[in-house]
Amino acid sequence: MYLTIIFILEDGSLKIYNVTKADAGVYTCIAMNQFGVARSSGNLIVKERTIITTPPSNVDVTVGESIVLPCQVSKDPSIEVVFSWLFNGDLIDFNRRMTHFERVGGESVGDLMIRNIQINHSGKYTCIVQTAMDTLSETAEIIVRGTPGPPKDVSIEHVSSTTAVLNWRPGIENNSPIQIYTVQTRTPFSVGWQAVSTVPEVINGRTHTATVVDLNPWVEYEFRVVAGNSVGIGEPSAPSELLRTKASIPTVAPANVSGGGGSRSELVIMWESVPEELQNGEGFGYIIMFRPLGSSSWTKAVAASVEASKYIYRNESITPLFPFEVKVGVFNQEGVGTLSPIYIVYSGEDEPQLAPSGTSVQSLSASELEVSWSPVAWNRHTGRVLGYEVLYWTDDSKDSTTGKVRVFGNITAKNITNLKANTMYFVTLRAYNTAGTGPSSVPVNATTKKSPPSQRPANIAWKLTNSKICLNWEHVKTMENESEVLGYKILYRQNRQSTTHILETNNTSAELLVPFEEDYLIEIRTMSDGGEGSSSEEIRIPTMSSLSSKGRHICYSFEIAILVHILNSSFCY
Repeated sequence: MYLTIIFILEDGSLKIYNVTKADAGVYTCIAMNQFGVARSSGNLIVKERTIITTPPSNVDVTVGESIVLPCQVSKDPSIEVVFSWLFNGDLIDFNRRMTHFERVGGESVGDLMIRNIQINHSGKYTCIVQTAMDTLSETAEIIVRGTPGPPKDVSIEHVSSTTAVLNWRPGIENNSPIQIYTVQTRTPFSVGWQAVSTVPEVINGRTHTATVVDLNPWVEYEFRVVAGNSVGIGEPSAPSELLRTKASIPTVAPANVSGGGGSRSELVIMWESVPEELQNGEGFGYIIMFRPLGSSSWTKAVAASVEASKYIYRNESITPLFPFEVKVGVFNQEGVGTLSPIYIVYSGEDEPQLAPSGTSVQSLSASELEVSWSPVAWNRHTGRVLGYEVLYWTDDSKDSTTGKVRVFGNITAKNITNLKANTMYFVTLRAYNTAGTGPSSVPVNATTKKSPPSQRPANIAWKLTNSKICLNWEHVKTMENESEVLGYKILYRQNRQSTTHILETNNTSAELLVPFEEDYLIEIRTMSDGGEGSSSEEIRIPTMSSLSSKGRHICYSFEIAILVHILNSSFCY
């Protein structure tokens, strides 16, 4: 509780300390002398004091966040208040189009919103409150922390065949101390930048030094450095100059050493080429070493091409399909490098020396023959057999063969399809392996069946009684060059998407006992030695319910199972 104190000054003025509402009213000044008395009155109006109730406070934020600095007051209702903000002493002009700053709040609220705050928004913010009676202000400081700026001046101080010493200077910390540096590298062979292994860095003043290890010799590298702090990982530095590591003896042997095949008296050796980044220097090539299994001395050969991946050794004394021990190594101008493990590779083989026997051919239809034969018993001297080749031709073929098919392994039968009807075909067989094909067997022949009947079943009649479909049609007559009709095949289904059921019969009539929940689709084909003939036109038989709606007799459906009976009579009753 404040006590009001009133003083009369020497000039007659009235001074009031700790004014309260009780001090409001009319005050009259009276002056007197020998000439008389003078009076003057004035009205004292007392207003509520303006107070900043919620001032802005210091804030620590991360780049990209949005914050609100509060500035709220209590005031006399009759007094107008004006809010303004200073940033580092400069007035913020909200009338300009600003991306980050915005004044928010009502009459007694002057909050400042900063959207998507950036590093350059760090500093002091002052809220100024102005009325006709007084001026108030409060100041707060914002610290904006971000990821580090890119390190500077990355350079290579020293390079060996497998290491490189780097120097760099730190970039801007952006109000958060740098906690880690990561060295990245790339080569002409890599996809993008990759972090690499380093030894602990050394700090000499403002310069940082780190040694990158486990590099490949004779490869061009460029480096960059990325800094990180508690906020995150910053932008990378500019790349260093491109520098090649020193050469050294190659240490990676060729992979996937294999071989085999080729012609008689040949040893074929293959391997996977060593990529350029693992060749370790100029003058790169391959050393090939081999010896017959059981021998103590090695034969050595050189392939000087960096792209070489195959070597063929020819010698008439090589036994067919003989095992050799093989290993492949690498070298460059620095010396001879690593050799691969020993692999077993077989020499080339002879073509099969024996022809298949027991060949027979059977006609299956107008377009298909079945060929069968006895397997060839082989050994190393008669030539390995990997499979068989079937050759076939017609009597009037212009070429020696019309067609050729191969079977792999110990298969002794093969069907030949897509042949001409009623045509004699000659067939022969021969065995094959990696060296080629052997002698042909004695030709055999067979004639394909006549063509299937060309006429379709016609004059199809049907009758629907008690969930039975009774079918009847005319016998199909064949032409002289067509196979005789042996029977008929009836295909029926409830709709185009459902399963098709098949009934075969030797007669020209049939009975189907089926549930009638949907319409039925039926077609009939001829069967003959030459294959199936053409289908009849598709017949749609409506459901019993649709027939009932037209005045026909209603038949109740049987169970879902389909029962089929063949009738010897011309129609069913």
